Amino acid sequence: MTKDTFKPDIDDAVCTIPDDFFKEIDVAFLIHELKDPIAVIETGVRSLLEKQSKFGQLSGRQERTLKRALRNCAKARGMLHGLLEVGRSESKQLLACRFKPAGIIPEILVEALEAMFGKYSEALSGLTHTDDILHYLDTEGFNLTTAGRAREAEAFQDELKFRQIAGNLIKNAIHHRTEKVRIHFDVDNNWLCLEVADDGPGIAPEHHGVVFQRYTQIRDSQAITRRGHGLGLAGAYVIARHLGGDIKINSERGKGAAFSLYLPMNLDCNRA
Repeated sequence: MTKDTFKPDIDDAVCTIPDDFFKEIDVAFLIHELKDPIAVIETGVRSLLEKQSKFGQLSGRQERTLKRALRNCAKARGMLHGLLEVGRSESKQLLACRFKPAGIIPEILVEALEAMFGKYSEALSGLTHTDDILHYLDTEGFNLTTAGRAREAEAFQDELKFRQIAGNLIKNAIHHRTEKVRIHFDVDNNWLCLEVADDGPGIAPEHHGVVFQRYTQIRDSQAITRRGHGLGLAGAYVIARHLGGDIKINSERGKGAAFSLYLPMNLDCNRA
């Protein structure tokens, strides 16, 4: 990089970075290097929680603090994994396999809740049957339904990337909900459709075109108190497009938002 490549203007409140600035950094390498220290932290925290006879008894406050640290380690690991999956999609690195989407969507919802909220992690740990889990989640405002024809449908797709897209859509809905999140899965004419809707502040139609842009957030509602980095929806959109699908939005300001993922049931590896 030459001296003249990037010249921040100290008179401006925000500096403009050239589009190719980050191309000179091996982002994948940085992500890979971050995985190891996060794994070490996660292992250490788990040891303190699970081997108290060896490391010493914990007070209730200490245990809650360590569990919070563990959830955030999992969240950081998930973010790194998500960034890697976006990069792999853009590099046409796909791994197709056969799986039943209806069977893993409840897992994705549970993983999202456990990573974001401690109370759900503790409550769900005592439930093992899917019907019991779904009933509990429904009482908490998270409603998951599956069309009859979609329950046993088998897809030949990239399962890891499907999990990443669905997870990002679900986490986005959880972040912006007022009280409820509704998830519906269906299959029609060799296409799978996953709709994730919230009852939050919604998005005005004039902003629909920018919600999938990286580092972009809509901040025109004081009702939104939690902020992200504008990467989840953008990453989900990039991956979906590389898998031969799309994500559509249906929303009005003040009326919640619904995001619909469409993916072909059978991945065309030549096209991708």
